[in-house]
Amino acid sequence: MTDIKNDLLISKRLITWYEVNKRDLPWRHSRDPYVIWISEVILQQTRVAQGLDYFHRFVGRFPDIDTLAQASEDEVLRYWEGLGYYSRARNLHAAARYMAEHYGGRFPQSYEEVRALKGIGDYTAAAIVSFAWDLPYAVVDGNVYRVLARLLGIDTPIDTSEGKKQFGEAATLLLSPDYPGLHNQAIMELGALVCTPRNPQCEACPLSDLCLAYARHEALLYPVKQGKTKSRTRYFHYFHIIYKGKTWIHKREADDIWKGLYEFPLVETAAPADWAELVRCKEVALLFEGCGGVRIAKISRTIKHVLSHQVLLAVYYVIEVESEGYLSKHYLQVDADSLEQYAFPRLIHKLRATLSDSQ
Repeated sequence: MTDIKNDLLISKRLITWYEVNKRDLPWRHSRDPYVIWISEVILQQTRVAQGLDYFHRFVGRFPDIDTLAQASEDEVLRYWEGLGYYSRARNLHAAARYMAEHYGGRFPQSYEEVRALKGIGDYTAAAIVSFAWDLPYAVVDGNVYRVLARLLGIDTPIDTSEGKKQFGEAATLLLSPDYPGLHNQAIMELGALVCTPRNPQCEACPLSDLCLAYARHEALLYPVKQGKTKSRTRYFHYFHIIYKGKTWIHKREADDIWKGLYEFPLVETAAPADWAELVRCKEVALLFEGCGGVRIAKISRTIKHVLSHQVLLAVYYVIEVESEGYLSKHYLQVDADSLEQYAFPRLIHKLRATLSDSQ
């Protein structure tokens, strides 16, 4: 790593570039910490193009802390449906309720108090306080890691405690003392638009003459990662069971993916299984206990759904039964035509769409 030099020059160039090239995004027209908070949380695991519609929809329904705090978790999750990483929505809701109770529905204005809110980490706290009040806290997200690694030639892996500390210190040293909010937005935007992962536009970069990776023709070698976490494969079998216009769902409560969302009865197997194998499974036999005749109306094709560190292979069965049996005591009975009132994982929408496509 090179010594950090020309730090004021770097910040000045970043801000000048940003003011000419920044994207026109709605949250950039606001100093409201609530609006900034919602946008940052949505964009944590979501591309801007997809996040825009969700941002408008979410803020339209929940325009302030009090409105969000007073909503039910089910409704909040419904407005988040399709974005994934649903713990983000649950944390937003919990933090809003906390602020409504302890801060009178207002955002706390110190970094430490913002950082202490549920679901808010170092990056989000720095973004909120610097964008809203120009407090001097440097943001370090994926884009910033990449810009700093290339600019300064930092080869310490970003997924280590040493790397996080080193990049945090570098970001703080480069931060503009006069315009920290603009600086933070600028370096993030440079990483998103110019200093991209695979095809960086180095010739268009305002920092190319100061960039060690560019000078060495090594941009694609940065940032360095220690290693990837292995993913596991899971096999899901969903049963959309119908009896006299009713069906059964339940809310996921276990400490697993999609906590708080609804789904149809699910049986998970250790390996792929067809219907002949499933009917020999104890969980499936119990599910249809007392249901009388069982008729398979539709079967989806297998859908592959990739999550962080998990690959789900799922099949969706539409099944008609002659009686409620076991279902009535262990699942929530709802009208089959009222499913849009409940927040489901995106995977279930994808599975149901395959049935529509095949009709």
